[in-house]
Amino acid sequence: MQNKTPDNSADEVLEWAEGAHRNAAGLASVLGMPPEHYDEDPLGLLPGLQNYVDRLPLGEFEQSDWIRLHTDLTSYLGDLLVRRRGAAWTKVDDMNSPVGYRYFVEATGLDGKRYRVEPYDVVMEEFENLPIEIGRMIANAEAVLHLTPVVDEESLADVSLEELMGDDQ
Repeated sequence: MQNKTPDNSADEVLEWAEGAHRNAAGLASVLGMPPEHYDEDPLGLLPGLQNYVDRLPLGEFEQSDWIRLHTDLTSYLGDLLVRRRGAAWTKVDDMNSPVGYRYFVEATGLDGKRYRVEPYDVVMEEFENLPIEIGRMIANAEAVLHLTPVVDEESLADVSLEELMGDDQ
């Protein structure tokens, strides 16, 4: 991992990234996905993770339950972006944060520019817009990082379903 931190705290970022991976891989294991399968393709956890969060009794959650779920989803989202999208964790000074910094995931967008997203915030937004949708959470983070093309809805109005599906018949 390259040091992308202003205060040269590459060891702290590496420790954070490894912790996020361990937590996400542990979550995958609990949900029945072997660690080697998770390492090969963390997106493979999506169906099981969605099923898991769909079954949680969110209305009965205590603060500690929300914190645990938030930690698990933040770890998964960040680790997935690192492993599937070539992103990297980075530490950014933030005097408004209680600890004076925050961890972001940074990636090069389709336009060649660097973008950052804070997985913590993406997951928090999911909690504010229940039900929790893992696919939407990933899509939101990828959109912030400019990793997916922007759909021009006006142009789509002129395209038939057959053209979208690739049917030339």
